[in-house]
Amino acid sequence: MNARWSARGLALAGAVALAVPLSAAPASALAPATAEVAPAIAPAAAATAPLTNLDHLDFLLGEATPPADVAGHTTYRLDEEPTLLAPWTYADARDGGTFERVGGGPLDATTGHWGQGAYNADDNARAAVVYLRHWKQTGDTDSRHKAYELLRTVAYHQTTNGPSAGNVVLWMQPDGELNPSAEPVELPDPSDSGPSYWTARTVWALGEGYAAFVDDDPAFAVFLQDRLALSRGAIERDVLSKYGQYTEADGMRVPAWLIVDGADASAEAVLGLTAAVRVGDDTSATAARQLAEGIAAMASGNTRQWPYGAILPWAQSPAMWHAWGSQMPAALAEAGDLFDDDALVAPAITDATSFTTTLLTAGGPDNGWFPSPTDRVQIAYGADSRVQSLFALADTTGSSVFAELAGMQAAWFFGGNHAGARMYDPATGVTFDGLQPDGTVNRNSGAESTIHGLLTALALDAHPDVAARATALTSVESRVGLSFVEAEDATRTDGTISTPTSWTGESSWSGDALTLTAKQSATWDLGPSDTRRWIEPVVFADPGATSQSTWRGGGVLKVEGPAQGISPTPGALLPHGLKAAVIGSDVRVTVQRGELMLDGLLVRPWISRLVLGGGARSELVHSSAIAPQRTTIGADGVAVTVTVYDATGSIVRTTAATGIVTVVVPPGGLAIAQS
Repeated sequence: MNARWSARGLALAGAVALAVPLSAAPASALAPATAEVAPAIAPAAAATAPLTNLDHLDFLLGEATPPADVAGHTTYRLDEEPTLLAPWTYADARDGGTFERVGGGPLDATTGHWGQGAYNADDNARAAVVYLRHWKQTGDTDSRHKAYELLRTVAYHQTTNGPSAGNVVLWMQPDGELNPSAEPVELPDPSDSGPSYWTARTVWALGEGYAAFVDDDPAFAVFLQDRLALSRGAIERDVLSKYGQYTEADGMRVPAWLIVDGADASAEAVLGLTAAVRVGDDTSATAARQLAEGIAAMASGNTRQWPYGAILPWAQSPAMWHAWGSQMPAALAEAGDLFDDDALVAPAITDATSFTTTLLTAGGPDNGWFPSPTDRVQIAYGADSRVQSLFALADTTGSSVFAELAGMQAAWFFGGNHAGARMYDPATGVTFDGLQPDGTVNRNSGAESTIHGLLTALALDAHPDVAARATALTSVESRVGLSFVEAEDATRTDGTISTPTSWTGESSWSGDALTLTAKQSATWDLGPSDTRRWIEPVVFADPGATSQSTWRGGGVLKVEGPAQGISPTPGALLPHGLKAAVIGSDVRVTVQRGELMLDGLLVRPWISRLVLGGGARSELVHSSAIAPQRTTIGADGVAVTVTVYDATGSIVRTTAATGIVTVVVPPGGLAIAQS
């Protein structure tokens, strides 16, 4: 839950480091709380050893017995099986290699209730997906049982009647009491009063659950199908009733039929809907296709212009991309494959070949580019979302590039990150909660992190060749990619520096702002570069406000503030690409008319590069140039296989050689060298 939004705000929901009181959970849930879960990192698993270890997720599981006869809430065989299974939301690291399970919000020691709760519908649903996938991959009967129990809990959170039928109450207390209005407040409040992420994730779990149980336990599968129809009906009523309608946000045409205006939330629902359709639930096909079409409509930018072909997560802001929940390419790959629709797969391919490569070479799965890379914390949810999308594309298209990129992205969990820190431990099943920009590791291990570490492990176990490489890539040897220069760091300027409120309601200032008016100028030193660079000034402009400026070597930039549309606040903080690439280290701007309010400069080399090392070596080169680019790849004395791909992921050529190889990379294409 540490990555779920409150009112689409920026703050991650943090855990309160309080102990679970003895009165707050049943004895069966408390027993594992004192069990040691060693945080020490074991050596990387051998290629033949399964990476998936459910021990820590098992440790997080608790039991709750809800009160009898709660209006609008019941589940499968509740009278016969009154106890529900659910993972505690957070697990805080304690001395001696242990973890303590905690809930969200402040704890009332008298009642044993938390301000939010102990368990939540989001993590219940995603944990169910973990156990379902593990059961289907391995035949493990314990995982089957836990998937069954978790799906019963997922269904209990659904509201079954009234105007909110099909929506989902988010939080549950340790004693099984639902908490529809949490502290801090979640939106919607009450949590079942409108469309939500937790409804989308409920659809994900119910769809995959139906697909898994349809032959194994037909009676339970019928129940799951009915409950899938219940929440799908809420989405059809509250969201898809606007199918085909478009609106605008800060000048961008966006679909009006996404769940909470989110391509991210909608994507996780599509994963469940497509799973159900594949095993015969034709009633889910229309919703799956319509949501997928809305997700595809959120593709934006191109190889040279922000957000570089990414599928944006939130229709209310064209200035935001975040890593968590970014399974939009996975959903489109699944839907495109199911419906045999290349128009759905194409945006996912561009997201992978253009944006994911940009993200990898810039530093990895940052929490948020808003639009500058202002939130550079990295969490398992963000890394796993990229991995899942790449594997989905690999399976759908058959192109080797997506499997190779998946291995490089999955390496994040095994030390292939800016700290060289192991974030997932196959010996314990622990996934740490986050990696700070300074390399500090948040060594707590709550449900969300654990779940997404395991989802990546399951995907790797299903692709053993990729797993062998991902686990061997344990360090970042070098990285050259997109960077950001703060506007206030100008070496010379006669402009005015101010400090705006960081969060605008739809984007985020990286720090101070530099405002230039007519005849004022500024100069920045970008440092040396081996290639030309694209420069994108990040400019704030109120609706209708205009400015014109001249950028030495980059041409004239005209900015007009777009109409607000459905965005939360007037004015837009957006990158604006210069017409020409910049040569040299100095960039100078002079304003001709109007007011130019700058957050900074996005600087993107024509050739970006990432080299991962350790027990193996993988090198990624990506081109954002407008013409084929000659570059080198490989290392002295090292035997490599180099594959060049175009912007669609198609192989251009493959070369086996020793040492440094010269390659020509197509516009928007990439090359990968493996040794």
